[in-house]
Amino acid sequence: MILHGYFRSSSAWRVRIALNLKGLAYENVFHHLRRGEQRDPDYLALNPQGLVPTLVLDDGTVLTQSLAIIEYLDETYPAPALLPADGKARAKVRAAALAIAADIHPLQNLKVLDQLEQRGDKETAFWARIFNEMGLESVERLMRDEPGPFCFGNTPTLADICLIPQLFGARRFGADGTAWPRLLRIEQACYALPAFIQAAPEQQPDAE
Repeated sequence: MILHGYFRSSSAWRVRIALNLKGLAYENVFHHLRRGEQRDPDYLALNPQGLVPTLVLDDGTVLTQSLAIIEYLDETYPAPALLPADGKARAKVRAAALAIAADIHPLQNLKVLDQLEQRGDKETAFWARIFNEMGLESVERLMRDEPGPFCFGNTPTLADICLIPQLFGARRFGADGTAWPRLLRIEQACYALPAFIQAAPEQQPDAE
């Protein structure tokens, strides 16, 4: 498999974690988002959205959107499971993952911040920080009564896969994490696993 990504992309990071947890081999192809390489014609032919990640399977099938890719991997390579078997528990994991991937992450996305800057907004980092703080405080409340050490029990799930890159992104914009004690404990548990350590941005060949 070939994973098209960028070392600091939260979405590509999620897929790296999932691939590592599954023990799957893959080749990296990097696209520097700050230089606009995701808009090169060859890449747009592969992924018309001009986003990362894109996962090209061994048979040439092209998959996009990190959560869709991860669910494909979980269905195709079921061990270890990233979603619970129980329907109610699975819905809770998906809800937490989407609270991060759909509600928080898009508001700090490079495309959004660039558009704000082009329109003269000088406070883009402020907005990114505020939306991270508000969003992660809500996720903290979602997790407060869930068993640990991970988001939902003794093993990492799709929720943990989304949480770890988001915590990194929040810190990049100066977010204050003192209101997230549960999330920070989850982070510690995740970083005890090689799959999370090896997926981190600083471990990637294109890291700057």
